Amino acid sequence: MQRSTHFSRQGQTWDGQTWDAPFLLYLILWPVIPRIALSDHKGRDLSAEPAFRTMTETPPSFAGTPDRAAAAMAGPDALSQMLRAVRLTGSVFFGGYFTAPFGVISPKHWDESTALARLRHISVFHLIAAGRCTFEHANGERREIMAGDILLLPFAGEHRFWNGTPPEFAFAPDIVRPGPIEGVDTLNYGGGGEETRIICGYLESSEFLFTPVFRTLPQMLVEKTSNEKVGALMASTVREIASLVEAATPGTQTILGRMMELLFVEVLRRHVSRLPSGSKGWFAALNDPIVGRALALVHADPARKWTADDLARAAGSSRTVLAERFNALLGRPPIDYVTSWRIQLAADRLRHGTDTIAGIAADVGYESEAAFSRAFKRETGLTPGRWRNGGDADSHLRG
Repeated sequence: MQRSTHFSRQGQTWDGQTWDAPFLLYLILWPVIPRIALSDHKGRDLSAEPAFRTMTETPPSFAGTPDRAAAAMAGPDALSQMLRAVRLTGSVFFGGYFTAPFGVISPKHWDESTALARLRHISVFHLIAAGRCTFEHANGERREIMAGDILLLPFAGEHRFWNGTPPEFAFAPDIVRPGPIEGVDTLNYGGGGEETRIICGYLESSEFLFTPVFRTLPQMLVEKTSNEKVGALMASTVREIASLVEAATPGTQTILGRMMELLFVEVLRRHVSRLPSGSKGWFAALNDPIVGRALALVHADPARKWTADDLARAAGSSRTVLAERFNALLGRPPIDYVTSWRIQLAADRLRHGTDTIAGIAADVGYESEAAFSRAFKRETGLTPGRWRNGGDADSHLRG
């Protein structure tokens, strides 16, 4: 049974809740993601929130832990720097109206005629505006999702979703149709039973050499905006996306894109705050009082002539302890990380800017273009010139 794809909208309400007008401040003050990452919808500094002050404890095997408040303050800064470096661009690509029983497969690669086929390095969002359904990743992980939930797939890959017992699974590219907003398709599919409304969006990043940074994220992240602890930012963002997705008015696509970027930052922040003790990887390192501070220092001043001793002192630790914790959490020495971060910054400027290679090399801490070129090729498998001209880096890049 086919139904209209339009999402219900009554004034500025969604699911019976009134949209908070101050949310528009986010769209006006958006120029930098880090600003958003550290403030709530009323402009208050979030770095002192309990979510930051009470991040998970450091693994017991680590000795000599300083005040954990240092990590709480340092972590968000490093995260903000990282997000700035990957040049996030968000958008909504379809709004779906489904009725049970239904089953849909979203492929890893979309047809060349769709906007998604032209994108690389994307994460996918599913916002459940009404109803419920089951999502399953290609790796077999399954989650039950209901109205108000946000599902993030950090690595866009094949997945499917359904409600009831569908007679078959439809291939998403075969059933989408152009919607009232350019670039935002509509889906209208199902058997006429229980209704489910899903808004799907994506986040694209620039070529990101620090691949292992995000590799430690789970395949699926779920946030429940119905949980009162989530706060106004995420809930109001989802409500407004639901009300705007059918509005073919000037600027709507730009606003929707900014909102998807906001959601991505919030989901990552909350993921960091909930990591259990003993976790490893870059996001877990943000919670560590010593490594988190070291990361913030390196990201804030990558061109500084860092030595292992200098970085340890600045982080309030000894060289031995810093190296031990870095290796335990990130699997690499601190100065090795410094090099990779410099190359990431340089690669972004080479691909998107017009500065000379020598100038970029100096800006990221290299005394000569030759030394920079050698380091760049070690990390990427390419010379800076080949990378600038559109070459693809090797898959062995570290982060």
